[in-house]
Amino acid sequence: MAKKSLKEEFSYIDTIKSPVEEVSDYEVFKDKKLLDNLRSRIIQNIIDNKVPDQKDLNEYINDEIDKTLEGYDLTNLERTHIFNLIDNEINGYGPITELLSDRNVTEIMVNGPNDIYIEIDGKVIKDETVSFINKDHILRTIQRMVQPLGRTIDQANPMVDSRLPDGSRINAIIPPLSLNGPVLTIRKFKENLSDIEDLLRNGTLTPYMARFLEACVQGKLNILICGGTGSGKTTVLNILSSFIGNDERVITIEDAAELKLKQKHVISLETRKMNYESEGEITIRDLVINSLRMRPDRIIVGETRGAEAFDMLQAMNTGHEGSLTTLHANSPLDALNRLETMVLMGGIDIPVKAIREYIEKAIDIIVHVERLSDGRRKVTSICEVVGFQNDMIKLKEIFAFRQTGLTHTHEVDGEFVLYNYRPITYDRLKLKGIDTIDDIFAKLKKARKRDFDVV
Repeated sequence: MAKKSLKEEFSYIDTIKSPVEEVSDYEVFKDKKLLDNLRSRIIQNIIDNKVPDQKDLNEYINDEIDKTLEGYDLTNLERTHIFNLIDNEINGYGPITELLSDRNVTEIMVNGPNDIYIEIDGKVIKDETVSFINKDHILRTIQRMVQPLGRTIDQANPMVDSRLPDGSRINAIIPPLSLNGPVLTIRKFKENLSDIEDLLRNGTLTPYMARFLEACVQGKLNILICGGTGSGKTTVLNILSSFIGNDERVITIEDAAELKLKQKHVISLETRKMNYESEGEITIRDLVINSLRMRPDRIIVGETRGAEAFDMLQAMNTGHEGSLTTLHANSPLDALNRLETMVLMGGIDIPVKAIREYIEKAIDIIVHVERLSDGRRKVTSICEVVGFQNDMIKLKEIFAFRQTGLTHTHEVDGEFVLYNYRPITYDRLKLKGIDTIDDIFAKLKKARKRDFDVV
C-alpha cells in the first residue's frame, strides 16, 4: 500500500473552517472548538511547510506552535498540552495516545468525537478530557492503528478485529455497518497480570484453587475456561498456559494474537480475513485441522466460537491431551450446551448423544470466570466432568465462590468454598505421579455416585 502524503494523512482537518479567536488561560482547556482550531492550524502549517527529518521534528513542532500562538496568553502548562496534542497526532494515535499508556485504563470505547468512555477498576466512566475533531479524525486514527498490522478498513471492509504490538485488542466498525459513525473499542493488554501470583493478589482465586489448576495443566487435563465478555477468560488462559513445561511443543490458534506464552517451543497461528476478491480467508477451524499435522504436544485455541468446536474435541480425543480453550458462556453447564450447539451448527451429521459423548470424553475441567457487579473478576466455579445422567453430561463442582451480599461500599461480599469430597481428577492426577495437591484432597472422602450434583 502506497504511503499517504501529509495532506492525505491529515485530511480530516479540512472540515475546520472557523477562525482562531483570542486564547485565555481558561478557554484553551474549556473551549473544544477553540482547541480543535488551534491544533488544526498548527498541523496545516506542518503540512504546507513539509516536515523535516525526524530528528528535528520536536523542534519543528515547537517552532510552528510559537508561530501559530504568537501573541496569545498561554501558560507553560497549556502550551505543553498543545504540544502533546500535535505530537500525538504525528507520532502516536491521536487523542487516545495517553489513554493507551495509562496503566489504570483497561478499556477504551470511542463512540463519537465527544463520546469517549474508559474502564478503570472494572467501572465504565465517560472521559470528558479527551475528544476528536470529527468523525473523519476517528477514522484516520483507526486506519493508523490497523495498517501496520496488515489490516484495512474502508467501505468494502467496514469491520476489523486486530491487536496492537503490546497485545491490546482492537475492534473497529464504520459506516455503513455503524449508524453512529466510526466506533473504536480497545481492550488493553494487562501487563500487571502476568502470573498466578497476580491473580492471588487480586483475590481472583485462592491458593488451593491455583495449585489445583497448576496440577491439572501439568497433568495434561483438557481445560475449558468460560465466562462472559470482559470477564478475564483470556487472562486466565494466558496464566494457566505458563504452567506448561518448556519441553513441550505448543501451538496457539487465535483470531487476533493476544496470548503471551513464555515457553521456548511455541508456534503462534492467526486467522486471516477475506481479501477484496472475497478470497483467502483462513478460519480457526482451518488452523485447528492444520495444527494436528504439526506434531503438537499442546493445542491452545484462544476462543472456540464456531465449527472448529468439533475439530477441537476430536483433537482432545485423539491423543492431544492438555489442550486449553475459552468459550463465551454464563455458567459451566451453559458452556457444554454451547459446545453442543456449535458442533451442530458446523453441519456435522452426528446424533446429539454422540456429540455429548465426545464432549464428555474430551473435557476434564471447566473454569468459570465472572466479572462481578463491583467490577472485580473472580473464578466463581471450578467443575469436573463426571459422566452421564439421563443422557445429560454431569458436572461436579470442586471449588466455588458464593456471594453473600454487598458491603457498605457496594463491593461484593462472599467467600470461596471447597466441597467436601475427593474429585475424580485428583485420582487421575495421582496416577500420573502428581502429588502436589495431596494436602488438599487426600483426606477427603471419595464421592459416591449419588453425591454428584448438576451445577
